[in-house]
Amino acid sequence: MILEESWSDLPTSRGPMRCYVYRPKAAGKRPGVVLFSEIFQRTGPIGRMAALLAGHGYVVAVPEIFHELEPAGTVLGYDSAGADAGNRHKVSKNVAAYDEDARVTLDHLESREDCDGKLLTMGVCIGGHLAFRCALDARVRGAACFYATDLHQGSLGLGGDDSLARARDVQGELMMVWGRQDPHVPDAGRERIRARLLEAERHFTWHELNAAHAFLRDEGPRYDPALALLSYRLVLDLFARA
Repeated sequence: MILEESWSDLPTSRGPMRCYVYRPKAAGKRPGVVLFSEIFQRTGPIGRMAALLAGHGYVVAVPEIFHELEPAGTVLGYDSAGADAGNRHKVSKNVAAYDEDARVTLDHLESREDCDGKLLTMGVCIGGHLAFRCALDARVRGAACFYATDLHQGSLGLGGDDSLARARDVQGELMMVWGRQDPHVPDAGRERIRARLLEAERHFTWHELNAAHAFLRDEGPRYDPALALLSYRLVLDLFARA
């Protein structure tokens, strides 16, 4: 399948948000996916992740999650300086601003002529948490959340992180994927999230793998190709169901 990549600046109350779109070049209407990145924004691995999903028949939108904090097109490095900047940004942005960005991206997909109006989401790291929050929008039919940081402790951004408290608002199917060797979300944190989803009686699947944080990223020492292949199959199965 031949793919096409483009970008546009979507209006938000805090200025324009750069959003990259990956789609099959062939004509037709397809489901839309909001893909939320790590704290480093749209890196090479995130672009390849978006292309993989698009190649399976989806219109994939990748918003810059720190658009009001960095110039458009900024990619933070996979190094100490990049991690420090990303970690500063993630806690200095209001939770309401993250929600607005998700809503704007969903609206954009829904309005596109090449989207059939069926909306899904996926994210990794902070993006896993943002995908969970995106699924609080009733339009989202399925959400694949990979090693969602801060979800267990309610520490995303300013203004109050109520993600778990609002779990009952999720109407679509959730897929939660974790690495057991991930220090960012320890055993107790994972158990808290799982217990809350059970309490809220949400429709979800739960996957714990013998993997480190960022095992899906196809760059760096923590990449696990075998588990990445398994994970993408789980994502595509979820999206097909949803």
